[in-house]
Amino acid sequence: MVLLQFSIGAVNDLHDAPRDAGKPGKPIASGELTALVAMAIAGLAAAVGVLLAAAVGVPVGLALIVLGIGYGYDLALKGTVLSWLPFAVGIPILPVYGWLVGGGTLPPAFVVILPVAFLAGAVLSIANADADAERDAAAGLDSLAIRLGPIVAPLVVLGGQCLVGGIAVASLLLGEGLGVGALTTPGGLFAVAGAALVPIAGAASVARGTRRVGAAARERAWRIEATGDALLAAAWLATAAGAGWFGG
Repeated sequence: MVLLQFSIGAVNDLHDAPRDAGKPGKPIASGELTALVAMAIAGLAAAVGVLLAAAVGVPVGLALIVLGIGYGYDLALKGTVLSWLPFAVGIPILPVYGWLVGGGTLPPAFVVILPVAFLAGAVLSIANADADAERDAAAGLDSLAIRLGPIVAPLVVLGGQCLVGGIAVASLLLGEGLGVGALTTPGGLFAVAGAALVPIAGAASVARGTRRVGAAARERAWRIEATGDALLAAAWLATAAGAGWFGG
């Protein structure tokens, strides 16, 4: 997966090199790295990544889907109103990819995990685009955050984060009824609910509904949300594992 992401990142920088001229930290645009070397990195990383996936039991088709989603964002969807879609589709693939390496068949719990991962990916992408809304608009780019506007976009993100956290907590309460595992412990519920409050707090800090919050504040809020969603995922999965969601 690391190699596949290297390839996707290299293609992204290749595609954006003309627009990145003068930006610090952009090795192709600055001339520190030639386009030919970057293309070689992209091709080699993709090839070795696919071969390693096959070697550890991940279907080659899944590895190719990962590359397709990344390249699709790099070459076509970035800077459009559909730029959120690759993140919404790509993030749920990460736990699937990891589980297939270590566990083989996906457990029933993924019926709950995958839709929530899709929602979280979409919400984080909109929040990220909202932080860059002015810069994107000035560069002639588009995004769902721009289309939604400075008041509605933060509210959509806040609603999405509340929904993600609510589903995580509710799933642990209803695990037995859903057929994915037993009722979890109060301590586990407390940990998941506490973690869920972090991204909600980040989203709430900019979703005031009356005026545009500055770009720097929106960037900080997005970082808080991304970190909080990672904490929520870790707490949720650990608690679900303790409740028998993933078998023995």
